[in-house]
Order: sequence, then structure tokens, then C-alpha cells
Amino acid sequence: MKNASLIMIIGPLFLLGLFAFPLWNIMLGAPQYPEPLGMNIHISGIEGVSEFDLQNIDGLNHYIGMKTIPKPGEMWEFDVFPKVIIGMVVLGVLIGLLGFFGKVDFKWFLGWFVLMSVLGVLGMYDFNEWLTDYGSNLDPHAIIKVVNEDGTPMTYKPPLLGFQKMLNFDVTSLPSIGAYMMFIGMSLTLLASYIGWKSKGTKVKQQSKKAVAA
Repeated sequence: MKNASLIMIIGPLFLLGLFAFPLWNIMLGAPQYPEPLGMNIHISGIEGVSEFDLQNIDGLNHYIGMKTIPKPGEMWEFDVFPKVIIGMVVLGVLIGLLGFFGKVDFKWFLGWFVLMSVLGVLGMYDFNEWLTDYGSNLDPHAIIKVVNEDGTPMTYKPPLLGFQKMLNFDVTSLPSIGAYMMFIGMSLTLLASYIGWKSKGTKVKQQSKKAVAA
């Protein structure tokens, strides 16, 4: 159980990578831009891949009626998400320490993984809702108005994951380093749960053998 607990302590620490690296990346490529424009989405805000990327993206969005890219103080998520991550790291390390000293078993490790998974799904849902609002809630007085074949206004929602063609832009949306570090950390806690479960099963068998021998 001690090995499982050590892994449980290490796993949540990988989530701290979200404070150093972006969680998600969206890139926009077009013939008029030799260097694609990009956004790195962090848990505390949005940054341009290059110095003037956000400024250029906002300039393009203005013509088609999209909102400007939100600043950290304009979205509650950028205040809440860092606190949630810190809380989950502290909780995970605490559970690992309690497991190391025999106070809790592998079920607590698995519980942390399930809770983090639920929070991750809720976070992705919230992110997709923001993308939908960002790409479809357009200014009716926009300089350029593009309509679909049926006459409805065209929306510009970037894909949550993968590639999409929007007008003459190739848009790619993929996880970034922070997301991969979070995935590794969560995988380690799942591994810790499995090792703890196997360890408990082995201990029960050994105790049974001792009882039979006695």
C-alpha cells in the first residue's frame, strides 16, 4: 500500500503544470497569414501564441461581429479554475499521505480520480458553451455578414477538438502541455488505485493462509 500511496502523492502534483503551461491551443491559418494566429488557453486567462496574435484575432472578429477575446477579469472561470486545481492537488496529496500511514485505503484514491474526472467533464462542457456563445452570439451591426445557403447567419464556433474550415481559415483546436500533464497525473492516481486494490487482495490472501495454518 505504501507504493500505491507514493504514486497517489505524486499524481496530483502533475496538475500544478496547469499553472505553467496552457491547457488548450487554438490555431487559425489562412493564406494571408504566413504565420498562423494562435491562442493559448490557460486556466487563468488567454494568451496569444505570438505577441500580436490576440490583437489580430480581435481585429478580424470585429468585422464579422464576434466579441473580443475575454480578459481574465471578464470570466469567472479564470478566477475559479486555479482555486479548484489547487484544492484538488492539496486533497490528492493529503489522501496519499493518509494512505501511506494506513489511515485510508485505495477507495479514497479512486474517489479522487472520479471527482477529478467529473470536474474535468464539467470544465470541458463549460469551455464548449463559451465557444458556442463566442462564435454564434454575433453583433447584428457587423461590417461583414455571411449567411448559410438557407439564409441563416453563419456562425464561427471553433471546434472543441480537431479541425474545422471557417471561411478561408483552417482552425485547429487541440489539448496543450497542461492538459497532457493533467492526464498523466490522473492516470497515476488510477494506477495507485489499482496497485492499492491488488495490495489489499494479496494481504487478505496472506492472512487467510495464516489462519488456515494456525
